[in-house]
Amino acid sequence: MPILPKCLSGFTVIPIAYPSSTHYIYARAHAKSKSKTKPNNVLPEGRTLFLVNVPPDATERELTLLFKHCGTIERVLFDFNSADALAEHASDSDEEMSEASVNEEPDTEARPRKKRKLQTSEPTPPEVIPLPSPSLRTLRKTGSCAHIIFLDSSSLAKALSSPTSPKPWPYSEEPRGLSHYAAKYDNERPPLDAVKAHADSFMDRFEFDLSKSKQEAKYRKGEAIMDEDGFTLVTRGGAYGQTLGGGVGVASKKFMLTGQTGSRRKKEKKKEKDVFYAFQKAEKTTESIARPEEKLCGGQERVEKLKESRRFKPY
Repeated sequence: MPILPKCLSGFTVIPIAYPSSTHYIYARAHAKSKSKTKPNNVLPEGRTLFLVNVPPDATERELTLLFKHCGTIERVLFDFNSADALAEHASDSDEEMSEASVNEEPDTEARPRKKRKLQTSEPTPPEVIPLPSPSLRTLRKTGSCAHIIFLDSSSLAKALSSPTSPKPWPYSEEPRGLSHYAAKYDNERPPLDAVKAHADSFMDRFEFDLSKSKQEAKYRKGEAIMDEDGFTLVTRGGAYGQTLGGGVGVASKKFMLTGQTGSRRKKEKKKEKDVFYAFQKAEKTTESIARPEEKLCGGQERVEKLKESRRFKPY
């Protein structure tokens, strides 16, 4: 086995022993950043260890166990980002302020007690049953970095001392390697009973929120809905425009012009038949045959009228 240097470009080489291979982590003390955008109070100088080439499947618990012999670890940060650290630091400070305000004893003698209003019991919303999600480790990019914040500076000095032999990587119950992907595959395909319980509870919660929103809404059934400018909202429909929400309908343009309330045409009455029986039909045909001269005279009179009106043009 080749001899490795204890220090490389200011970094302490820490060999990690796996069952079938050896991994190397490089560590040094964290230095303050000169840029004003990055916060320096989140990573205190003298107590923060900077690690490079951290295993991609490393967890906070495993790094804590790896450097537990050096001293008490306050926090572990992976791939440190200034914006995330500022938000996390602000949330921590808010929690400390809230705890301090709770711990303070109220001055009951100076302030008179106020009568509390009786609160009416509201129906509790149904809880959504979550899908089963076993804890899986987060896989990061190869060669990622991490910051370990110790409780005192002496622990940082112990962590920077070069080890005499490779350190074994701590064991964790979370699956690793191929078993990690198998567990992830099973996690993305939960059993049907769990999916049904989750869907039913979600629909119960949705119906509860929907009924609550209807109760809190200002709209009442039968009232017309008006916009911000005071105009009544109208939709098309039939001869009358229908107002949204109910109320009085607004007449359409066709009704204003014609006065008709509907677009349906009235059915015309059927004329009574002159010829109903067979003998009546026979009499009518004989009369028409017996009077050919009258038809001929009637035709000649029509021809004379057309000539007089100069509308007759035979050629």
